[in-house]
Amino acid sequence: MADKSSAPKPQRPTIRDVSRLAGVSFKTVSRVINNQPYVSADKRDRVRTVMAEIGFQPSQAARALAGHRSHQIALICDNPNPWYVFEVQAGVRERCEREGVRMIAQPYDRASPTLFDDIVALIDQAHPDGLVLTPPACDDRQVMDELARRRIPFVRLQPGAAIAGVPGSAIDNEAAAYDMTAYLIGLSHVRIGFVVGERSYATSGQRLAGYRRALAEAAIPDDPACVRQGAFDFGSGKAAADALLDLPDPPTAIFAASDDMAAGVLVAAHRRGIAVPAKLSVAGFDDAPLAQLVWPPLTTIHQPVRRLAVEATDLLFGEAKGVRCLAHALVVRESTSPPPGLTDSTAT
Repeated sequence: MADKSSAPKPQRPTIRDVSRLAGVSFKTVSRVINNQPYVSADKRDRVRTVMAEIGFQPSQAARALAGHRSHQIALICDNPNPWYVFEVQAGVRERCEREGVRMIAQPYDRASPTLFDDIVALIDQAHPDGLVLTPPACDDRQVMDELARRRIPFVRLQPGAAIAGVPGSAIDNEAAAYDMTAYLIGLSHVRIGFVVGERSYATSGQRLAGYRRALAEAAIPDDPACVRQGAFDFGSGKAAADALLDLPDPPTAIFAASDDMAAGVLVAAHRRGIAVPAKLSVAGFDDAPLAQLVWPPLTTIHQPVRRLAVEATDLLFGEAKGVRCLAHALVVRESTSPPPGLTDSTAT
C-alpha cells in the first residue's frame, strides 16, 4: 500500500473550477475537453484560457467519465452502522460535487440472493459513469467481473486483497488491530477477548489477524474461546461479551472490532455489575461519535472514513492505480486501564 499519510493532499483544479471561472456550464467544459461540437468559439476560448491559467489537466479517466451521458457516480454501500454510511456518502458526494458529477447512493442487502441482479439493474437503469464499491461488494468477483466486462470504471473502498490495476482506498486494518491489542498487552492484560466483525467483510479477517499477531509477538496463547463472532452491530457485541464473561476464566479486556459492538460489550458489563475499566477494559474500532457518548468513553481506533471515501472517488477521476492507504490512530479514553490488582505504575 502507498501514500500512508493523514495529511490532506492539495486539491488539483477540477472541472467545477473551470466551469465557475469561465462562466459556463459543466456540460460546456466537458464538450471542450472532449473536442465535441455545439460550443461557440468564444466559450471554447474562455474555457481553454481558464484551463491554462489554473493548470487544469483532465486525465484519461476524467475524459472518459466526462464523455458519458449520465454524469452520475453510483455508490454501492451496505453497513449496519448509520454513521459509517453517512460518512461514506458525504465523502463521495463531496468529491463528486467538485467534479460537477451527481452521486446516486444504492443501499443493498449483502445477504440478498438478488444482490448481483440488483446492481446490474442499477447499471442498466441509471447508466452511471463509474461506481464506488464498499465492503463486501468491493470483494465480490462477480460484480467486479461484470463491471470490467462492461468497461465501467470502479474503485474499491476498504478492499480485501489488492487487485492489479484496480484503485481504491483503505487503512491498514491488520496494523490497526495489532496496535490496539499491543496497547492492551502494554497495560499488562494477558487474557484479551476479541469480537470479530461481520464474516463477509474482508476487514474482519484483517483485524482478527492483527489481534493474533500481537498476541503471538507477546508469547500470549491464542485461546479460541476468547474469540467470538460479531456482526458490527450492538446486539452481536453484547451477545459476544456475555459469552466471554461466562467463561470460567473470563478476559480482563475485550477488544471489539467496531464501536457499536464495543458499546454492546459495555452494556453487558454494566448489567453484570462489572466496573469498566477497573474490572474490565473495553476497546472499540472506528472512533464514531458513539465512542464519546457511551460511559465510559471508548478507547478506540480512529479511521478517517470520510477521507477514505473522498480518496477512493478521487481515484475514479484520476489515473492512479493501486490502493491509497491512509493513517489510522490509537485514541485512548477512559474505558481501558491495567487489569485488576495492577496500577499504572506496575503495568509494563
